[in-house]
Amino acid sequence: MKVLDEIDEVESHTVLVRRVKMYKIRKNPLEELQENEFKSKYKFSRSTAVFIIDMIKNDLAGDARGGFIPPYLKVLAAIRIWARGEIQDDAGDLSGMGQSTISLVCKQVALAILAQMSQWIKMPQTDAEQNIVIVDFHTLCAFRQVIGAIDCTHIRIPKVGGEVGQYYINRKGYSSINVQVVSNANLEIMDIVAHWRGSTHDARIFNEGLLKQRFEQSEFKGRLLGDSGYACTPYLFTPVLHPIKTKEELYNRAHIRTRNVVERCFGLWKQRFRCLLRGFTTKLENTKLYLVALAVLHIIAIHRQDLIEVVEDFDTVPVTQATSRRSNRRRYRRNPFESSEEDFRYKYRFTKRFGAKIVDILREDLCHDPRGCPLSPELQVVCALRNWARHETIQLIYMVYLNKLSANFAKW
Repeated sequence: MKVLDEIDEVESHTVLVRRVKMYKIRKNPLEELQENEFKSKYKFSRSTAVFIIDMIKNDLAGDARGGFIPPYLKVLAAIRIWARGEIQDDAGDLSGMGQSTISLVCKQVALAILAQMSQWIKMPQTDAEQNIVIVDFHTLCAFRQVIGAIDCTHIRIPKVGGEVGQYYINRKGYSSINVQVVSNANLEIMDIVAHWRGSTHDARIFNEGLLKQRFEQSEFKGRLLGDSGYACTPYLFTPVLHPIKTKEELYNRAHIRTRNVVERCFGLWKQRFRCLLRGFTTKLENTKLYLVALAVLHIIAIHRQDLIEVVEDFDTVPVTQATSRRSNRRRYRRNPFESSEEDFRYKYRFTKRFGAKIVDILREDLCHDPRGCPLSPELQVVCALRNWARHETIQLIYMVYLNKLSANFAKW
């Protein structure tokens, strides 16, 4: 009994200390990065990014208590993930947020953009608007009364479980969403359907959609151009499968050159947002939101003439003389070995002890130039380990040390 009394006395004097929440360092990319570097990382110019932030910032305003995330940082974090196809956990490290926060932020930004969708994604309504679109198409190859080019593209998604999972597998053998897009001559998306499974045929998406009903009701005075996968109707022209006469060949040639705008639209859209090219790793319902949100951002960029450079042949890239020397700004570099053991093992797939052993073995072989802004051997090793373990796209890929690592595996 005396022992129990002593235990009760100790518990009565125990003081519970509340855990202090630590917030990561958050920087403003609008102020930290130069214009060229900003566009390289976010695929938008600084002025366009500010325009997008001002457009949806009222829908992103939250509670200022605790670790408040300003609207501009939410928008920039989401755009960077979509533009570069980055892993959410790594984008969170750059933005000073956790992976779960990044996932929530992306959904919030997508919903805020969707609230403005009717302003940007729309078919021409009035006669004046339709005449402008028809004239733009006519200037391409003299094809008359064309109001849009229609086609579908597959966006890769993670494998869907359950009985319906097989219906998402397309003809190429991977799970996807079949996205239907109608583009004008300026590569702007006028209509998008982004919820059909990958195994669905392009013609079925159009036949069961609202757009076909609008054409059958004579809402538009023009016609669409589609490939041979669609049925040829008075409001949707397709190419002649087996042309014999010269007029049929000329028709096919004009049809191909005019309908090519939707293919170029897909190319530009996927080049600006690499996640469309590599595929999404998010939940299915979130992916459908992101697809429409990215279509809105694509239209905004074209309206503001914020184009991205396309380099097809690296041997013919002109070399321009630099007018001013770029300032050597040193970035803040964290020491990964100072993180917790659990966090280190999750990101690098090794224990900190094993990582330190790799550093000791390769220390003499790693170049460490003390001039400028050097990279320590520790940072070089963890950059390589993280790239190999997580298949990340980073600029510093130290493949030169792979043979050295393999040669020392026998010693370990």
